[in-house]
Amino acid sequence: MTQIISSLSEVSGRYKALFVDLWGCVHNGITSFPEAVAALQAYRAKGGIVVLVTNSPKPRAGVAAQLGQFNVPQDAYDTIATSGDSARAAMFTGAVGNKVYFMGEWERDAGFFEPLHVIHDPVEITRVPLKEAEGIVCCGPFDPHADPAVNRPDFLYAKQMGMKLLCANPDIVVDRGETREWCAGALARLYTEMGGESLYFGKPHPPIYDLARRRLAELGQDVADADILAIGDGPHTDIAGAMGEGIDSLFITGGLAASETKTSVQPDPAALETYLQKEQASPAYAIGFLR
Repeated sequence: MTQIISSLSEVSGRYKALFVDLWGCVHNGITSFPEAVAALQAYRAKGGIVVLVTNSPKPRAGVAAQLGQFNVPQDAYDTIATSGDSARAAMFTGAVGNKVYFMGEWERDAGFFEPLHVIHDPVEITRVPLKEAEGIVCCGPFDPHADPAVNRPDFLYAKQMGMKLLCANPDIVVDRGETREWCAGALARLYTEMGGESLYFGKPHPPIYDLARRRLAELGQDVADADILAIGDGPHTDIAGAMGEGIDSLFITGGLAASETKTSVQPDPAALETYLQKEQASPAYAIGFLR
């Protein structure tokens, strides 16, 4: 049974490290949530370790720079693990070939193609038109407000040519302020539904959790899974991923599921239970907003 709590501090003392989602939990794609920032700062002040685990397609340095723009201070976290870094590692080992068709916003996502020096003997990656490509690298839709179905003709061709689609961000949607946008995960889902093969590296899939543990090791920390609490607002990413890894989770109901859980300040208990049963999610705890 999921326990509804009123603050992170009620349960955080049981855990040595937090794996914290960003969008919908710490910021809204425009600015930070002050109470969430304060909660993370307080946890770190007591010796806890905060690993930001995000499905952003950006490299770690790019996410850190973006957090500064969103007024998330550096003392609110220790390190960052991104879906982008996990997916980049796969790309540079040749997971979708040398010649790739890129989907996304180049001005935002160019960092995805920067050299990744931790890969031994990386393949040379060249961006080419779809008709010349061996595979697809998807950091997001060209238009985040357009129905993913607009990509069906290109995906049909790619599927017929046996291309794999590398998904740099498994999220289906995010809310940028009050506006909902499609993410790379929606395109990868469509490609899979059409019979194509999509490769995932962010939450809820194991590679990003392996990366998060390596980030802990880089800090000189050996933390057992039982001592980690995952925090997020995505039932199919944050919560499902934590369940798959055997990690306790705290569900932020005021994010993507605010309407379904009737969250204003806190979730309605009956609505929350109905929603979790429908989504087959079993977080240890739930709270309206991270605080």
